[in-house]
Amino acid sequence: MINNIKTVFSIKDLENLSGIKAHTIRIWEKRYNILEPMRTDTNIRLYDLQSLQKLLNITLLHDYGYKISKISTFSEEKIPQLVREIISKKNSYNYAINSFKIAMMNFDQELFFQTFDWLISERTFKEVFKENFLPLLKELGLLWQSETITPANEHFMSHLIKQKILIYTETLQILKPTRTDRVFVLSLPLNEIHQIGLLYLQYEILSEGYKTIYLGESMPVENLQDLTKHFENITFVSFMTIQPDRSVINQYVKNMGQKLLINNNQIWIMGKMAEYIERENLPEQIHIFDSIDETISRI
Repeated sequence: MINNIKTVFSIKDLENLSGIKAHTIRIWEKRYNILEPMRTDTNIRLYDLQSLQKLLNITLLHDYGYKISKISTFSEEKIPQLVREIISKKNSYNYAINSFKIAMMNFDQELFFQTFDWLISERTFKEVFKENFLPLLKELGLLWQSETITPANEHFMSHLIKQKILIYTETLQILKPTRTDRVFVLSLPLNEIHQIGLLYLQYEILSEGYKTIYLGESMPVENLQDLTKHFENITFVSFMTIQPDRSVINQYVKNMGQKLLINNNQIWIMGKMAEYIERENLPEQIHIFDSIDETISRI
């Protein structure tokens, strides 16, 4: 478990997390002494969590118009103090993202909740998800691929975001549906584990007054077929982020159509793997969407 938690970072990691080029970080160190890296025997720079947090704070101040020459004169206490003043203003998008990153790297649930509570006091949950969580999740995917963060970091943050979606979803699930012309069944294909997009889409569907049935990950098409015995006018919704494999996805979608498209049923598909679906020969009841916003506009 200890090996799965990252506490020491390369200058490339700092670049990936802060958006500041490694060349610029080196210049800032040399000219302004803003960071004091550790050095390996071969003189390679390494940084601890405190250095990462300081750089993220400096990045925020820099984004808000402070010159690096001025920032370098501030005390260690002054920098976070100025950041706190900035976050008291609206529109501090960069602060929220950086704050969530720091919470992730430190496995700091309290900081996550504090940042979320500040955001939700200013915005709706839909706005927080689209303006903060979605960009953060996209960035986490890139950070994970580049090995800047570990699976432990990514899972920690994803779980907290899922938890928030579920809390806000429950407030809608207890309400009686106001639209009864259609039922939405949400599920993921076998071996597909990325649920956040599907969970949030359920929140949006519930917001429109529809009944939803959430079945979650790794749901065989044959089991989805059982729902057709209980409900009419079903819209089956699925995210395909890593599964099915591109070599079999068209056969998979064809199988979905054969088993699920009875009466007035529909199939809605989105996710990264959906780009490999051959759309020209699809039945008109199967809809492929390129984004969550596009899907929401169809509800």
